[in-house]
Amino acid sequence: MKPGIHPEYKPAVITCACGNVVITRSTRGSFNVEICAKCHPFYTGKQKYVDTAGRVEKFKKKYKEFYKEEEKEEK
Repeated sequence: MKPGIHPEYKPAVITCACGNVVITRSTRGSFNVEICAKCHPFYTGKQKYVDTAGRVEKFKKKYKEFYKEEEKEEK
């Protein structure tokens, strides 16, 4: 390693909003994060899958009046 070109790594404390504290090394020092591996839904197994079925029907229901007018103009 060339001397003088590498950043200095200092001990850092990363604090999550859930209260989890991780001690590591960083060039930035200590900082806070909103979500970590202890509280992230993907890692905890509490992930919710969004039901995407019915999107087309919902769209058609929402804009059915617009499409009725368009069909009348074509005839």
